[in-house]
Amino acid sequence: MEKEQISRRSFLSTAGITAAGISGYARDWTGKNPTRYPDPAIISLDPRFDKYKLGNTPVQRLYTNPNRLWNEGCAWNAVGRYLVFSDVPGDLQLRWIEDDNRVTVFRKPSGNSNGNTFDYKGCQISCQHGPRRVVRYEYDGTETVLASRFNGKRLNSPNDVVVHRNDDSIWFTDPSYGITRNYTGTKAPSELKEAVYRIDAKTGGITKVTDDIVKPNGLCFSPDLEKLYVADTGEGSNDIKVWDIDGTSLKNGKQFASMKLDGFDKAGHSDGIRADVDGNIWSSAG
Repeated sequence: MEKEQISRRSFLSTAGITAAGISGYARDWTGKNPTRYPDPAIISLDPRFDKYKLGNTPVQRLYTNPNRLWNEGCAWNAVGRYLVFSDVPGDLQLRWIEDDNRVTVFRKPSGNSNGNTFDYKGCQISCQHGPRRVVRYEYDGTETVLASRFNGKRLNSPNDVVVHRNDDSIWFTDPSYGITRNYTGTKAPSELKEAVYRIDAKTGGITKVTDDIVKPNGLCFSPDLEKLYVADTGEGSNDIKVWDIDGTSLKNGKQFASMKLDGFDKAGHSDGIRADVDGNIWSSAG
């Protein structure tokens, strides 16, 4: 894979960060010490980010629970106005409802689900670490297995998933995190190289679009659907890569952005990523 030479900090990795999410930042969530807008936890490191800062919008914590282990794989349902997310080792999915700010258990067991998304018919698609597969939940609540094997071999532990708007194809990442120990899945030997796959919506056929990546994690399309971005959380990598989409395949892979933020000695790990309508990539940076 070609590594793009970036002469200056990319907008992605330096433009905006949320101080509330940076380790060591002592955020007071109790409300005892109110502050004025704009929220000081939203820091702009590049003037191009300023237009995305809404002056009267604070950083809000939607949910916390000491009895839960993880919060992963958020997916927003615009019709139902709710957010689904996964507690992977807890083997459940939770749902935050916008109307009353309530969080309830949405699905248990969940197959140790991780990444979630919704297709353009409104069905939820989830990556399950436990049974090592990608599933779709139908309108009646039943599961349809979309992918569990490639060339006769079991997938590692599907991690994140997106749906292509033009042809309804489903693209997902398959790192080995869920089979390295008995925590977010079941420890097992890997049968396949970690890779990114595409499921054809019409035939159900599965193709590997790239394995030129260490640990494929979060992924998203550009708004014009001409590029695929994938977070690489592999040791010594820790960046976001990008490919041009060429029909049903990928080409011209390169580094899009490192996760090195100004003022921090170590690079963060990008995990979940999404593109906005302007083509900016929004990423976690833990």
